[in-house]
Amino acid sequence: MPKEGLKLKALTFLISLGFFIYSYVTANTLAPWLALLFWGITLFIMYFFRDPEREIPPGEKLILSPSDGKIVAIEKVPKLDFLGSPGTKISTFLSLWDVHFIRSPIDGKISYYKYSSGKFRPAFKTQASLENEQAELGIENHFGKVVVKKIAGVLARRIVTYLKPQEETIAGGKIGMIRFGSRVELILPEKVELKVQLGQKLKAGETVVGVFK
Repeated sequence: MPKEGLKLKALTFLISLGFFIYSYVTANTLAPWLALLFWGITLFIMYFFRDPEREIPPGEKLILSPSDGKIVAIEKVPKLDFLGSPGTKISTFLSLWDVHFIRSPIDGKISYYKYSSGKFRPAFKTQASLENEQAELGIENHFGKVVVKKIAGVLARRIVTYLKPQEETIAGGKIGMIRFGSRVELILPEKVELKVQLGQKLKAGETVVGVFK
C-alpha cells in the first residue's frame, strides 16, 4: 500500500478507535455507531489501495492497458506533435471498485510530463477529457510512442505520478495512481493494430490493447 493509503488508513482507524474508547468511558449510544462507520471506511481504504499481482504478457511490440476499467470511447484524434501522426484514443472509466494503480503500456522512456489543473466533472463524461484536472505522460521506445493521460473525476482529486521525464519504465510497471474514481486515456499512433473494443473490461498490465505494426 502506498504511503498515502497508509496515512488515510491510520487516520480512520484512530478515529474509529477513539469513538470506541469514548463510548466505553461515557456509555454514549451514538459513539459505537460512529466507530463502526469509521471502521468501515478503514476497510474500504484497505480495499481501494489493494495492489494485486499482474501477469505481464511477453512481447516487445505489445501495448498493454495502463489501467483497469471499462472502455467508454474509442475515437480518432488529429495529429499530435509527440506522436508525429494522427492517432486513436482509448478512454477507460475506473469505478470505485477498480484497482487504481496506473501501469506503463510499453517498455521505454518517459519523454515528457504535463500537468493541467481543471474541473472535477464525472470522469465517464466526454467533457472530462478536456476540462478536468489531468496529468499526461509521453512514453517512447524504438517501436513507437504512446501517450497516457490520467484524468481526475468527481471523487478523484489526487493524481499521483511516480516517474519523471527521462526516467525508464517497463511494460506493466507502476507509473502512478488516481485516488477514488477516474478516467484514463491511452493515445496510440496510426501504426498500431487495435486488439480491444468498446465496452470491454480491461486489466492494467495484462490486457493487450494493441500491437505495433
